[in-house]
Parts: sequence; C-alpha cells; structure tokens
Amino acid sequence: MLAARGHEVINLSLEEPQDDLPATTYCADLTDRQATADVLARIIASHDVRMLVNNAGFTYVTNLESLDLDRMQAMIEIHLRAAAQCIQAVVPGMKQAGYGRIVSIGSRMMLGRSGRTVYGMVKAGLLGMSRSLALELAPCGITVNMVSPGPIETELFRLNHPPGAAQTNAVLAGLPVGRIGLPEDVSNAVGFFMSDASGFVTGQNLFVCGGGSVGSAPA
Repeated sequence: MLAARGHEVINLSLEEPQDDLPATTYCADLTDRQATADVLARIIASHDVRMLVNNAGFTYVTNLESLDLDRMQAMIEIHLRAAAQCIQAVVPGMKQAGYGRIVSIGSRMMLGRSGRTVYGMVKAGLLGMSRSLALELAPCGITVNMVSPGPIETELFRLNHPPGAAQTNAVLAGLPVGRIGLPEDVSNAVGFFMSDASGFVTGQNLFVCGGGSVGSAPA
C-alpha cells in the first residue's frame, strides 16, 4: 500500500521475503542487539528515513507454570528493545527534516487474554513507549502512534483457525462486525497515521478489531 502511494519502502526482516515485495530488503535478526545496530547503520547511511513502522515480532502462548524466561526475554528484545533501537536510529534524521511518522503495531491482546501474559506485556509496553515518545517528539514535527489489530486473515491465522472449526467460530462470536479482519484493514489504519493528514494526531492507539475491544478497552 505504501509503495503504491509512491513511498520507497525499506523492509527489515529475518530473511528474504517469499513474495514479490515492492521494497528494498535488509536481513537481520532483531533479537540480536549488535546485528540490529549494524543493519540500522547501513540503512541510515543509504536512505533518508522519514517514516517507521515497527511491525517485527512473534507471539508466545503459554500458561504461567510453563513460562520460559528465555522465550520471554526474546519477546522483550524484538517487541520492545528492537523497536526502541529502530526509533533511536531514525529520529535524528526526522528531527533534521522537521518531519516524521512513527507507527508501532500493537495487539488487542494487550487488553488481556488467558495464555497471553508475555505477549500482552510487551504490547502494553510498546503503547507506553509510544505515548511517552509522542510527547517528547511532538515539538520536532514527529508523530508517534499505534495500531492494535484483532484477528486478521493471514496464513498463520488460518493454520490455527480453519473455516468452520470450533475455535474459529469462537473468535467470530466475539467480533460484532461478524467477520475476520483483512490485512488491508490494518494497512489502511497505518496509512492514515503515516500520512500528512494525521499531523494533528499523536500518542494514540487505534484498535482495528471489528469492535472486539469495545467494553474492554480504556477510553
């Protein structure tokens, strides 16, 4: 969507994308602090970055008794430390330009769900970081916002939620709009926060969840 709007998209991921992604890809393990620093230095040296989407991460479902602290630390590294490290790297250029857009991807799960203790923790932390940075960076012309999806129609989602399965029907029952979200629903929200039209909006979290957060989300 951003490429279609004329943006030069830089993709930072663990490995080369399988699809024909309209982006320049840099590969690095974002759970590795030094590898992250090295690849960010390469990107900053070659590109004038004015916008950032923090979208890297993975989920971790476990009960408290089975919680693996090393796995929890990996979650913290990629969802929080890597996001902060990416922001830290690109903000000087944004300040110099007097303009910047930062959008982080959260999750409806941060409102609470059994088995999502660690995932909820890191996503809630990402929101706290975004709100604080929004205040710090607003005078520099930089906005910081967050998009928090509910269940989205992806290959991974369908692997765990086949059509007609009991777990799929249970998810649908919690969505007032009566359907699973589409990737485009998320990209549309991100696109707004990345646009010039959103310059008066910062420090906000937008749930893209089909109404599933209503009644549980704070005002």
